[in-house]
Amino acid sequence: MLTVTSVNVNGLRAAAKKGLVEWLAETSADVLCLQEVRAEPQQLPEEVRAPGGWHVVHAPAAAKGRAGVSLYTRREPDRVRIGFGSDEFDASGRYVEADLPGVTVASLYLPSGEVGTERQDEKYRFMTEFLAHLKDLRERAAADGREVVVCGDWNIAHQQADLKNWRGNTKNSGFLPEEREWLGKVLDPADGGYVDVVRALHPDVEGPYSWWSYRGRAFDSDSGWRIDYQLATRGLAAKAVKGFVERAATHAERWSDHAPVTVVYDL
Repeated sequence: MLTVTSVNVNGLRAAAKKGLVEWLAETSADVLCLQEVRAEPQQLPEEVRAPGGWHVVHAPAAAKGRAGVSLYTRREPDRVRIGFGSDEFDASGRYVEADLPGVTVASLYLPSGEVGTERQDEKYRFMTEFLAHLKDLRERAAADGREVVVCGDWNIAHQQADLKNWRGNTKNSGFLPEEREWLGKVLDPADGGYVDVVRALHPDVEGPYSWWSYRGRAFDSDSGWRIDYQLATRGLAAKAVKGFVERAATHAERWSDHAPVTVVYDL
């Protein structure tokens, strides 16, 4: 069995003070993908920078205090790669991947965007480059007899079932038609070739949401977005036996505005 968990920590130093350290000590995950770490490794407390029992790679952004992704694995990876060969984005702390026996696992933090601003243009540029990488990664892995799972904050809700207030967000970044169309390409068997693992396991439910705004107590009314995904190659997705969001019991017990998304694969 391989248990993979992905979570946007909304600042690893802050999350460590709010309960992530205790959660980390209890998780049964074999692989942990973090996004929005927002710190250099030397700025992190030891208990999250290099916790016992884990092999850790941090990929901070060149811009201080922004983005940043990390990968924690119980066993030492055979290979680690930071970035995906992009001149613009490889130093932006948005992608890291590791090869484990038979599977490549990646942690992704896709830009969030904002309509009418350069941030949205940046998001589209990233999406264009990243789709090409996803296809190449899948093809190279297949040639090596490997599977792939790309975990992280994709910052796009694909379908109406993936956010509570979809009607009020059709013109907002994260649910724009062109963003949803792009994610559809990633999931098209004839194009990107990946599978949304949690949706495949729960095809007919609203959510399960993984992000709730801190504004308006959205968590209490479960007015959330499902933007944190594990997208896997078809062979690995077929081996997923359980997928769920580790939603905190109460608003006060949250250590991020996102919740961990966990999938168990029966390899």
